[in-house]
Amino acid sequence: MTGILLKDTDRCGWPQAILFDLDGTLIDSAPDIAAAVNELLSQDGLPGQTVEAVRGMIGNGVRKLVERAYGSSGRPVEGAALDETTDRMMEVYGKHLTRHTALMPGAMEMVVAYHAARVKIGVVTNKPEAFTREILVHFGLDAHVDVVVGGDTGPARKPAPDMLEHALNKVGLNAGRALMVGDSPADIDAAKAARMASVAVRGGYTNVPADELGADRVISNLMELPAAIEALKQPV
Repeated sequence: MTGILLKDTDRCGWPQAILFDLDGTLIDSAPDIAAAVNELLSQDGLPGQTVEAVRGMIGNGVRKLVERAYGSSGRPVEGAALDETTDRMMEVYGKHLTRHTALMPGAMEMVVAYHAARVKIGVVTNKPEAFTREILVHFGLDAHVDVVVGGDTGPARKPAPDMLEHALNKVGLNAGRALMVGDSPADIDAAKAARMASVAVRGGYTNVPADELGADRVISNLMELPAAIEALKQPV
């Protein structure tokens, strides 16, 4: 346990905010990301990657994805070349945002239900903010989300705590009143750094099993989130 929820008084009405990661937590975007990666690689005459291979490359933003994809394809890029290739990836992926992307099980239900219960909902992702907002609009989630923080919004990216703290500042709450829900080390490490309780979701985009991320609770899908929250509210 993080030691955040120590007093019975702290549990009353908790959480007042839930911050969700996007890729691998709310949406399964790997097929679209893989399509964009392979279109980009083909521009440079490089072999494509499988969806599963790309799934393992997702995390820490578009630039890191490009770096990993080119490294795996046998032509590493760095420096100015990586910057230029990342710019091209942004252009390509902008055309692939929602063709094959789907909501993760329970994503719509949990976001809608907790927002209806007057819990502030945030989406905190290393994906660019404009892409994130377009995806949320596509799935009809935007009306239920109070704050969006993307990888280019400004604060230092996850696993630094800055993006989470920025989101909470926007909704006027502190870390003790909030919960982070994610699927990767970046999500859970950011929550730890912010001294925020966390729930890890299995089946996302991580090379580290969800049960080994060090989250306060681990669930198999988002439909299990209410039970995890109730467990976190119990005396320790």
